[in-house]
Amino acid sequence: MLNNFLMLLPFMNEARAELVINGFFPMVKATILVSIPLAIVSFFFGMIIAVTIALIRITPQRGWFHRISLIIVKLYISIIRGTPMLVQISIVFYGLPAIGIFIDPIPAAIVGFSLNVGAYGSETVRAAIQAIPKGQWEAGYTIGMSYLQTFRRIIAPQACKVAIPPLSNSFIGLFKDTSLASIVTVTEMFRVAQQIANASYDFLPVYIEAGLIYWCFCFFLFVLQNKIESHLNRYIAH
Repeated sequence: MLNNFLMLLPFMNEARAELVINGFFPMVKATILVSIPLAIVSFFFGMIIAVTIALIRITPQRGWFHRISLIIVKLYISIIRGTPMLVQISIVFYGLPAIGIFIDPIPAAIVGFSLNVGAYGSETVRAAIQAIPKGQWEAGYTIGMSYLQTFRRIIAPQACKVAIPPLSNSFIGLFKDTSLASIVTVTEMFRVAQQIANASYDFLPVYIEAGLIYWCFCFFLFVLQNKIESHLNRYIAH
């Protein structure tokens, strides 16, 4: 039945239909076992970096160590935002061995993605925190909370509500960007598609199929994003 449906497409023939059917499960398997875990792990470490940098930037300046930290994080953000992710991943995997640092493909991809997410995510987190009225901070201090207690109990939950939509979009973008890991020999979904296409010398149907698989998984992530936002809105309301 599926073969008959594919044959209805204008660019499809019997050989291409068989190629698409045979390539579907290997690509889906690579998406589930490699692409999605790669995105989740990279996003997790990236958000640790992002929150740390955001807190450094919003905390009132105290001493020379904080001033130096601010200079370092601003330089880091400028470098990451001013260079392509492809270059960043290539430097981690292909460039660092020149100075004696060797990183395996998957850890190299995680490092590259995490650094990128950390830089962009820090701006989102910082903006979300600064969007909370200063009166919320003062309310926490009034009832005897410390700076960290006020942030954790009052500011952070409200900032999460502001930050979740853009950060969710960042995660979906990161999932699509995992295709860049193919350049450092990580066998994620797009690399599997490349291998199938290279073996058959027929690229159009395989790459269209890869695009549709990305779209299907992204659609699921869009639905999940909406559910998380709704749940968070109910939590904040109570």
